[in-house]
Amino acid sequence: MAASRIAAGTSYEPIASARLPAAMPFDPPTMAETDYAMPSESGLTSRVAAHLRRFLLPHLIFYTGLLIALVLLLLCGIVLYEGRIDARDRSIAMQQNLALMASWDIERNIEIYSLSLQAVVEGANDPAIVKLPMSLRRQVLFDRATTAKYLGGIYVLDAKGDIAVDGKSDVPREANFVNEPYFAVHRDHPDAGLYVSPPYHSRLRDGSPSVALSRRITKPDGSFGGVAVMSIRLEYFQNLFSRLSLGDRGSIALINTDGKMLAREPYEPKIVGRDISHASTFRRFMTASEGSFADTASIDGVRRLYVFRHLEHLPLIIMVARSEADTYAAWYDRAIPIGSAMAALAIGFVGLSLLLDVQLRKRHRAETELQALARTDGLTGLDNRRMLDVTLAREWRRAARSQHALSLLFIDVDYFKRYNDTQGHQAGDDALAAVGHCIAGCLRRPADYAARYGGEEFVVVLPDVDTDGAVTIAETIRTGILDLGIRHDAGTAGRLTVSIGVTTSYPELDDDMQAALKLADDALYRAKEGGRNRIVVHAAASGGLAARQA
Repeated sequence: MAASRIAAGTSYEPIASARLPAAMPFDPPTMAETDYAMPSESGLTSRVAAHLRRFLLPHLIFYTGLLIALVLLLLCGIVLYEGRIDARDRSIAMQQNLALMASWDIERNIEIYSLSLQAVVEGANDPAIVKLPMSLRRQVLFDRATTAKYLGGIYVLDAKGDIAVDGKSDVPREANFVNEPYFAVHRDHPDAGLYVSPPYHSRLRDGSPSVALSRRITKPDGSFGGVAVMSIRLEYFQNLFSRLSLGDRGSIALINTDGKMLAREPYEPKIVGRDISHASTFRRFMTASEGSFADTASIDGVRRLYVFRHLEHLPLIIMVARSEADTYAAWYDRAIPIGSAMAALAIGFVGLSLLLDVQLRKRHRAETELQALARTDGLTGLDNRRMLDVTLAREWRRAARSQHALSLLFIDVDYFKRYNDTQGHQAGDDALAAVGHCIAGCLRRPADYAARYGGEEFVVVLPDVDTDGAVTIAETIRTGILDLGIRHDAGTAGRLTVSIGVTTSYPELDDDMQAALKLADDALYRAKEGGRNRIVVHAAASGGLAARQA
C-alpha cells in the first residue's frame, strides 16, 4: 500500500475563490487548534544522551580527577589526624606515668611523716613519757624519721601555741604559732585529722619555704591539748620534680584542694603560694579524681596538655603538663613533608585532569565544527540536504508508529534568478541567509525542523501538525519574509517573496516518504503557476487545492 494514503488518484484543481484578503489578521494557533504534540520520549532521550556524550564527558573527566585528588587528600588527612591522636595518647600515657611516680613518692613520704606525727600525738598524752627528762622525752617522741633530709623541723605546741617540745633542742625555742593555719584548724575543728598547710616561710629557719603537716593533740578529757607539727622544706618537691623531663615548656606542680600552689617545676619563687582557684584549669582538676585535657595556663599563657591526679587520702593534686608544641613536635616533623607531598601530588593530578579536560574540549569543539560543517548549510545556518534526509526519515518512522500527522512545507524564493541577475550574487547570498533566518525564527517548537533543500528552496518538517496548523505556520513564514522588505523590482510585490507548497500525511511504515516530499513539491509548483507569493495545499491534505496570497 505504498503511498496509497498519500497521493493515489489525487488531482490538482486550483480554486480561485480561495484567495484571501491581503490584510487578513493572523493569530498563532493553540495546541488544541493545530494538534501540536511534544517531541517523543525516545527523541528526548536520544537528545539528552547525545548532550551528555558531547558536553558532559570532558568535564566529567576533570571532576573525576578532582574527586580522586580530594579523596587522596581526605585519606591522607585521616591518616595524619590519626597520627596526631596517637601522639596525644602517647604523651598522655607518659604524663600519667610521671604523675603516678611523683604521687607515689609523695604519698609514701607523707605517710611516713604522718605515722611519726601520730606517734608524737600518742606519746604527748602518755603520763610516763611526760615525766621523762626533756632529752629522753625528745628521743622517745621523735624517732629517726624526723632526721630525714628534707624535714625542716618537728614540734609539739601546747594549747596556747607555744613550743612545748622542740625536735631540735632540749630547750624549746621561744615562738608562738597560735595564728598559724596549721594550729587554728585543729583548735577549731577536732576532727580535722592530718592537715597539710599552705606554703609559708619558716620563722625558725631563716624564712625557708616550707609546708607543715599537723595533727591535733587531744587530752584524756577530750579538750584541746595542742598540735604536733612537722615542717617539710619545699626543696623536697622541687628536687623530685626537677628530675622529671617534660620538655622546654612542660611543667609539673603540686596544688592543694584549696587552689594554693605548693610547688612547681620550672621553679619561680613568686609562683609558690599563688592562689589559682579562679583558673579554668583548676576548676577542671576538681571535676574528677584524675583525668586529662588541653587548656591554656593562667600562669604563663602557654597551651598545654594536662594530666592530673588527686593523691589518695590527701588534700593534694599532682599536675603534669606538657606543651602542645612539644607534644606534637615529632608529629609535625612527619606530617608537614607528607602533607606537602600529598598536596603537590593532588595539585599535579588535578592539573593533569584539567589539561586532559582542555584537550578533550578542544577535540570536542573540533569534532563539533566538523559535524556542523557536515550537516549545516554554511550560507543560511540551516541543516543541509543530507541532514534533511536523515531527519525526515526519522520523523516519518515515528509518525508511522504513533499514527500521527506529519506535515511538510516546500518553500521557494520567487524569481530568485532575476534577483541574482539584477542585485548581484553577494546580495543574493545575503537574501538567502535572511530567508533562512526568518524561516528558523518562525518555528516555535523544538520538534519543528527546517533545512535548505538546495539553491533557493527550503523544506520545513512539522511532526504532529495537521493541515490547518501547517498552513498557519506557512502563512507566518510567508508574511515574515514579505515583511523583511528586501527590494525585488522583478518580484510580484516589489519585494522578495516566497511560494509554499503544503502537504500533510498520516504515513504507514511501508509508505514512501519521498512521495510525500514530491506532493509538497507539486503543491509548490501549483503555487508558482498560480502567481507566486502564495500557499497551496495539496489535495490529499485539504480535499482540494487551496491558495493564500497577500
